[in-house]
Amino acid sequence: MSGKVYLVGSGIGNINYLTLRAYNLLSQAEVLIYDALVDDNLLNLVPEACLKIDVGKRGGQPSTKQDKINYLLVNYCLQGQQVVRLKSGDPLIFGRANEEIKALQEADCPYELVPGISSALAAPLLTGIPLTDKKISRCFTVLTGHQPELLNWQALAKIDTLIILMGTRNLGKIINLLIDNGRSQYESIAIIHNSGSYQEKVYLGTLNTIIEKVSGISLSPAVIIIGNVVNIPYMSSSSPLPLAKKTVIITRAKDQSSQFSSLLKQQGANIIEMPALEILAPSSWQALDSAIETISSFNWLILTSANGVNFFFQRLQELGKDVRVLGAIKIAVVGKKTATCLQKYHLTPDFIPPNFIADELVNHFPENLAQQKILFPRVETGGRELLVKELQKQKANIIEVPAYQSGCPEKIDIRAWEALQNKQVDIITFASSKTVKNFYKLLKESLNTNNQADILSLLNNVCLASIGPQTSKTCYELLTRVDIEAKEYTIEGLTAELVQHFS
Repeated sequence: MSGKVYLVGSGIGNINYLTLRAYNLLSQAEVLIYDALVDDNLLNLVPEACLKIDVGKRGGQPSTKQDKINYLLVNYCLQGQQVVRLKSGDPLIFGRANEEIKALQEADCPYELVPGISSALAAPLLTGIPLTDKKISRCFTVLTGHQPELLNWQALAKIDTLIILMGTRNLGKIINLLIDNGRSQYESIAIIHNSGSYQEKVYLGTLNTIIEKVSGISLSPAVIIIGNVVNIPYMSSSSPLPLAKKTVIITRAKDQSSQFSSLLKQQGANIIEMPALEILAPSSWQALDSAIETISSFNWLILTSANGVNFFFQRLQELGKDVRVLGAIKIAVVGKKTATCLQKYHLTPDFIPPNFIADELVNHFPENLAQQKILFPRVETGGRELLVKELQKQKANIIEVPAYQSGCPEKIDIRAWEALQNKQVDIITFASSKTVKNFYKLLKESLNTNNQADILSLLNNVCLASIGPQTSKTCYELLTRVDIEAKEYTIEGLTAELVQHFS
């Protein structure tokens, strides 16, 4: 396949405002060359094998030379790679896309432009400031404040509404130029910092008061709006979402966080994925392989997690078998997610216990357990110990076999660690006891301490949310408390409980 470069606008940075075309291209990218001001969540959309290269430029900071960026685009394209050049905002608004396109054209590299929503339009809208109004703003102009001395301020001062990008470093100079050219010193101004993110702040004032109001505050990146539209009674762009401006840490395994992240983002949350589990193949397949070879001797197959389902059926396939070998064997699962996962293999469970708790499986089992031979593919260590003991009490012939193992990552996610240290986390969610244990272990190692008080001090004023009783029990043991527990022990149930708590 020949290479191609896609110059893609990431919009205002928030993944929620990414275009569908951009999403699809990121999911297929082989090389990602990206700017600063791009939402970290966008970087997780690319395939695991994608090469990611940060070429971000920020004012006053060391940055990648444009010639180097041009070279990277051409070089990887000529190697036959699908290259996404991810630019903040829209690729053709106050960027240097023209130079990159020229380099691609000179090297005969195919390319495509993909628009993004510019912060010049999105920031005022999300803040509730209209750029036009039939009485007070019949036109607006977007300009860069990077080199204000090059602009015609005599003409700009007469325009109803001004939107200024990259203007915070020269804010004082811009204000003086406007006033010197006839703009009233009492003209209203709004500065929108980090638009669309959980860190968004809006500073309101007039041309003669705003400098004092923002003195000593780091404002970049920001959109500046000058005009009477700022005086229109403040309106929100939408009804406030219950988790708006809440930062939530999700502690699930990396490849299992996306659905939960999506549910929480729909409620306005800012998500930090902190993998506290790694799901791997078992240390040996021997026990599972032996069980599969004698599968016809079992009456029931019990599956208590999506991991158990996937590893069992993948191993079945690797041994050259398919679901037909299950014959008349009945299947019991714990939880809606496990049942949904089973449907991928065109199977419907014969029994799901109420309340989605494994321990309920014994109490409501539809047949006499003493007469059953049960195969239980499970995590190699830890997990459903109580379930096994209860089945054994009922004289069931249960054969446990390791189908996968879960471990703790070597180190804590850097973004999560920084947010915890800086007291920027509002909620931490736990979907299993093991995530609680591994989370505690990662904090202990990062702090290099065995003192529980030191660990708990990081969690002051942080809401701890648990998916169910067993997870809550571990939270009490290690973290001394639980603030929210789901009534329905699923990620949907936990989301609903968070929404109700913060509404």
